[in-house]
Amino acid sequence: MGTWGAGNFDNDTSADHLSTLTGRLVREVEEAMADPEELEADEFWGCAVPANLELLTLLAKQHYVGVVLPDVPTVDRWKATYMTAWEDSIDGLEPTDEFRRARRKVLLATFAKLRRAAQRESG
Repeated sequence: MGTWGAGNFDNDTSADHLSTLTGRLVREVEEAMADPEELEADEFWGCAVPANLELLTLLAKQHYVGVVLPDVPTVDRWKATYMTAWEDSIDGLEPTDEFRRARRKVLLATFAKLRRAAQRESG
């Protein structure tokens, strides 16, 4: 195994571990996308998917070896699927207009940040 620095992620074993963890986050999102009802605003994956995307983006910002990200077309597909499910379900929860606008802005920013990270990774 190779080591290239003193940091916690500066060796092959940690990079492999990070690849496993981030790969799991990506797989969970991909599996959630297969059932858009699970992406509704009040469902588990409706909340967990954006959390997974945020975690992936935060890890990508560190430039650690081993971070697995989806490609740009996948991020775009996820965004379309997720936002459709969210838009179709949010009004049934009777949020305030202010909350709906603020949450939508956060969700769109989350997808945009992941898309930028995926673009950087693809070169």
